[in-house]
Amino acid sequence: LIDYIRATVVHAGGITHLRRVAALADLYQVRTGCHGATDLSPVSMAAALHFGLSVPNFGVQEYMRHSAETDAVFPHGYSINQGMMHPGDAPGLGVDLDEDLAAKYDYKRAYLPVNRLEDGTMFNW
Repeated sequence: LIDYIRATVVHAGGITHLRRVAALADLYQVRTGCHGATDLSPVSMAAALHFGLSVPNFGVQEYMRHSAETDAVFPHGYSINQGMMHPGDAPGLGVDLDEDLAAKYDYKRAYLPVNRLEDGTMFNW
């Protein structure tokens, strides 16, 4: 038995597809728990927040604060007040992109480590 499904909007196919997953989970009284790590952008964080506000079986929203540089490149309207996230009142997801500021930062591709057993089977890292 499970209490929560943990998903990420950007890895689950977007808000609409994740709503379908949540609807299926709701049939079994399973709540949602969107991933909110800093390796996901403020756009993804805003999408997760809006998703959570749109489903009846919302459970928990993970949140890790982005760096000041990331917040400057992606100005957003969402905020935290008394432990609760609020979406703000900007249109859409409420996130903008400062392209001039973003151009000042070099893109550095990062790879998540993948561990494999001797037989080639993927293993949790």
